[in-house]
Amino acid sequence: MEPIAFPPLPYDQGALAPVISANTLSFHYGKHHKTYVDTLNKLIVGSEFADMPLENIIKASSDQPERSAIFNNAAQAWNHAFYWKSLRPKGGGEPPAALKRMMESSFGGVDACKKELSKAAVGQFGSGWAWLALNGDKLEILKTPDAKTPLSGGPKPLLTIDVWEHAYYLDYQNRRVDYVNALIDKLANWEFAAKNLE
Repeated sequence: MEPIAFPPLPYDQGALAPVISANTLSFHYGKHHKTYVDTLNKLIVGSEFADMPLENIIKASSDQPERSAIFNNAAQAWNHAFYWKSLRPKGGGEPPAALKRMMESSFGGVDACKKELSKAAVGQFGSGWAWLALNGDKLEILKTPDAKTPLSGGPKPLLTIDVWEHAYYLDYQNRRVDYVNALIDKLANWEFAAKNLE
């Protein structure tokens, strides 16, 4: 039985500075994300989830209160791995053509899409996530509380923003809006989002 892997970061821990400091990344990735993976691996030993891929564990444990610990740790492990890929050094800027066209047809423009994404991320009460997702042939912005993820049933996730306090508090304290807007403008990995359209 292979344990669920703790994936490597797609860049160096200092690569997202100054928007996200190496200090924040070291805690967020090295402590929070790692703990979700380690806890999940302990929880699934000897269970029917032991040999399942991470995505299947999430789908099989979603909306089952007796399996909430497994779901929460599995979803957070997946959400975080997806979040790291949603960011890149020198990100932001102009999205690839296919994604740009969809932003225009779904929201009226790239800036309008970014504004909706920012609004969802800033407006998520408490901990959670904001998502750019594909629903049929339209883009959609959604927010999910805590560990919830569109992966467990819903539109296809293309890109996410983590708005749990541990994602930004060391750098921004209570200024979530500054973190969100800096991330969208300077780190958003639109190439990754465009690849997820396929």
